[in-house]
Amino acid sequence: MTLDRLARNVADAALEVTVVPSFSRLGYSARRRLDNWDEPAADALRGRVAVVTGASGGLGLAAATGLARAGARVWLIGRDRGRTDAAARRILGAAGGADVSVATADLARLADVRDVARTLTERTDRVDVLIHNAGTLPPEYRQTVDGIELTAQTHLVAPFLLTSLLFPLLRSTAGSRVLTVSSGGMYTRRLDVDALSPDPPAFDGVAAYARTKRAQVVLSQEWARRTEGSGVTFHAAHPGWADTPGLRSSLPRFHRLMGPLLRSPEQGADTIVWLASSAQALEDNGRFWHDRRPRSTVRLPWTATRAGEADRLWRWCATHAGVRADSAGAR
Repeated sequence: MTLDRLARNVADAALEVTVVPSFSRLGYSARRRLDNWDEPAADALRGRVAVVTGASGGLGLAAATGLARAGARVWLIGRDRGRTDAAARRILGAAGGADVSVATADLARLADVRDVARTLTERTDRVDVLIHNAGTLPPEYRQTVDGIELTAQTHLVAPFLLTSLLFPLLRSTAGSRVLTVSSGGMYTRRLDVDALSPDPPAFDGVAAYARTKRAQVVLSQEWARRTEGSGVTFHAAHPGWADTPGLRSSLPRFHRLMGPLLRSPEQGADTIVWLASSAQALEDNGRFWHDRRPRSTVRLPWTATRAGEADRLWRWCATHAGVRADSAGAR
């Protein structure tokens, strides 16, 4: 390792132990200069197909725009057709000649997930990048039509089902990758599968959000472990604190307090776009990333995943998704 690389690693590590500087636009700007980031080439993803959930705004729209600029054919998945069509028009305006398709699916309805997977299977013969970005932070307990708490279905069960249904396409596409947009909030919680079916009167939306974001990271690692050798790579990443419509509506006080320090959606989505196009993403599997570097998943000792809990999470997701636990991701 060169002295320059060592110095950059030390500087990055010093920044990583902070919270506000690391997660804010300050951390993004510092690391961008520190590691001399390059943008993906205009043809880096030419001929490849990317699928992005929650693509009608915020991080999803920013990521989809970045992928389109890199030459990918991008499928935008959103629950509101009008908003998703508008997002497609914005991408076409930002990336001339982009190839953008739209499909409607509400992840709070597993029937919609099956329908959109069928649409994708019928209309494309490959999936190079699948990005699970759709998110929600309801202030009160809400149960979906499938009988699952809304946060857990949106962040875990629906993505598990979509990955399972698209896995044959992913497996047959060389260099394919599945990327999950998690949150730095997951550092405050450990995986607790029982808590994914919360008691409605005691429901805490922020806690449920952080808990499912932790579960997303563990689930990504389980996909990587269980499908090792399949040729499909799984990673999760957190975007830092980005100024998105979801943050403004769900955490208005935090948005007002941190406003000047929040990252733009494009800055928040940068690592996801980079993971979608970089060969470095294929050198390892099941990692958790922030600002283009792999990060520890545990900052507080009591948030480490207990023995057997990852397997319980896998089986919980499979059961609620209506997928056989031993067949999901089968090679």
